[in-house]
Amino acid sequence: MASLLKKLISSFLLILYSTTITVASSEYRCRQYKSIISFGDSSADTGNYLHLSDVNHLPQSAFLPYGETFFHPPSGRYSDGRLIIDFIAKFLGLPYVLYYFGSQNVSFDQGINFAVYGATALDRAFLVEKGIESDFTNVSLSVQLNIFKQILPYLCTSSSHCREMLGDSLILMGEIGVNDYHYPFFEGKSINEIKELVPLVIKAISSAIVDLIDLGGKTFLVPGNFPLGCYPAYLTLFQTAAEEDYDPSTGCLRWLNEFGEHHNDQLKTELKRLQELYDHVNIIYADYYNSLFRLYQEPVKYGFRNRPLAACCGIRGQYNFTINEDCGHREVSYCQNPSEYVNWDGYHLTEATHQKMAQVLLNGPYTTPAFDWSCFSFGSVDKEYSVSS
Repeated sequence: MASLLKKLISSFLLILYSTTITVASSEYRCRQYKSIISFGDSSADTGNYLHLSDVNHLPQSAFLPYGETFFHPPSGRYSDGRLIIDFIAKFLGLPYVLYYFGSQNVSFDQGINFAVYGATALDRAFLVEKGIESDFTNVSLSVQLNIFKQILPYLCTSSSHCREMLGDSLILMGEIGVNDYHYPFFEGKSINEIKELVPLVIKAISSAIVDLIDLGGKTFLVPGNFPLGCYPAYLTLFQTAAEEDYDPSTGCLRWLNEFGEHHNDQLKTELKRLQELYDHVNIIYADYYNSLFRLYQEPVKYGFRNRPLAACCGIRGQYNFTINEDCGHREVSYCQNPSEYVNWDGYHLTEATHQKMAQVLLNGPYTTPAFDWSCFSFGSVDKEYSVSS
């Protein structure tokens, strides 16, 4: 009898433990996000660089045609309209995430965005020490994170309240890292020199995630790099007569895209390691590379022009791009239908591209693991519609 009772108790405890694990797993994978916290570079910058700039030397994003598709007066975004972060916010029923620098009354309710055009994952001093001396933004990932840590006590009433607020936030960790490679590429560094930076960039991203987990963060969306070999700026810089350098199906630079995939493979490996260490959080890899690359493979299928490699806003050359003659300058023209173009200005994407990427990131299949929306209350707004419109 005693033996039977022990077995029953053991079975009950096993079922209870299994149920607890399932509930806990479901709880962190399916969350009602109340805010978005963003770190990164121009792919998520909603106005920080503009508000950090000297009013007498405003950046391109302060002038038309930037913003002309959606915001009309330029908003500081490096696109003709909205970014991926904007479509994520719309999907979640949250306000567009405010830039931190220059904002008044910063709060979790409005979301907080520290992403800055030109930002790097590695600190500026370190890159200069490596002989990379471009005039880049001195607001690296660690600078963004440290500013967040400094203001955090003012955003919540107690340490436990701060942890709760972070736990209820979707933390967008990037895209970040592409500028760490962009600057040395444009300075003429060799591919082998630049590859040495990859593990350092991955470590910087990983360290930032761990810091935010320690503060209470529970859901991270971590994008990989874009297929830069398809961007007009890189296609122009590395233009060659060697046919073997180009992907015959897209016209993109094969070796440069392979470099991007190398970064992404390293990032995915590190994110998997972190997920195993911190099984109470959800670390989601966002496949920016393939969610964009499919548009170059089958542009017409997705509503783009049959030759998708040229910039909408640019001047001259095979890819409608000339280095140092940037979009936003008076003499540089732009296309009449940006929605037909994948690339906006040689370095950044159009609103139409961001929208199509956001759709497949939020609804699958370009996030690992996929978002679980089963417990999310979308009210009367359809999920697909909230991204598409």
